[in-house]
Amino acid sequence: MSVRKVINALTLIFVIGVVAGLALTPDGRQWLRHPTLMLGKGQAAETSASPDAPTPAPAADTIRPALPTTAVDSRAVTPLPQRLAQGPLKIGVFGDSMASDLYTGLYRDMQAYPNVTVSKFTQPATGLARYDFVDIQAKTQGQLANADLDVAIIAFGTNDGQGMEIDGTVHPFGSDGWKAIYGKRVDDLIALLKSRDIAVYWVGNPRMRSDAFNAKMQVINDLVRSRMQAANVTFIDMVPLTADAQGGYEAYGQDANGRRVLMRKDDGMHLSLAGVMHVSGSIVDRLVRDAGLARPQPAATQPAA
Repeated sequence: MSVRKVINALTLIFVIGVVAGLALTPDGRQWLRHPTLMLGKGQAAETSASPDAPTPAPAADTIRPALPTTAVDSRAVTPLPQRLAQGPLKIGVFGDSMASDLYTGLYRDMQAYPNVTVSKFTQPATGLARYDFVDIQAKTQGQLANADLDVAIIAFGTNDGQGMEIDGTVHPFGSDGWKAIYGKRVDDLIALLKSRDIAVYWVGNPRMRSDAFNAKMQVINDLVRSRMQAANVTFIDMVPLTADAQGGYEAYGQDANGRRVLMRKDDGMHLSLAGVMHVSGSIVDRLVRDAGLARPQPAATQPAA
């Protein structure tokens, strides 16, 4: 037998051994069915690494009809002025890395209001599409068990522009099945917060530099906006705050002092500190109006000696 034939035979034996080994484990069998989807399992799929990467389409025979959504929880919660009359207004920020940035701005802005506290419950590289990585519903339930909050500020989506697999069925991003699953997770999270009498403010995703990635974020924005309207929850649109007059991507903008400054980071997704303060200022304005917070007065200047 020639050396080439020996090498080919050994290669074949190795491949058969690898496939057999994969078939003996649950994750291995899952990878054999959907190798592309499973490449991201167990690691954060922060879309900033490759926002333009297309979502892999599953084989046609794996797609099933859209899943039903849960009943929308449209009940009202205690108004913010009534909460404020009982003590400090306690705000919690939930979400991904975008929400983590917003927390920074909200925390700094709210320092001017002694009767308001802001707490952080965010985790970068998470979202509503990958509950196999972090189950946001369960995580939030655990966080609320040890927190007393009046308001939840939520921002998810930058990691969710991907397909979802449920019970062996892959639902491509933006498909009817995907929207049903994602919508249900949004509804469930809102219902959980409302069950604790927490007022919810959901912040949408900003205008992104990549048109392909931006199109995905707008699919998520439109879906979440519709769920917030049905649930009687405030949706804060970040696109007008981060786009130019024609709705295109704008890296620069005017700060509170009228100076033209860089509002976005180099990845074309996240906000610079100036951008964070610009967006969080709009959120603060909404909270001040809804809660009837007394605006802080400028410090009195001391007379010259």
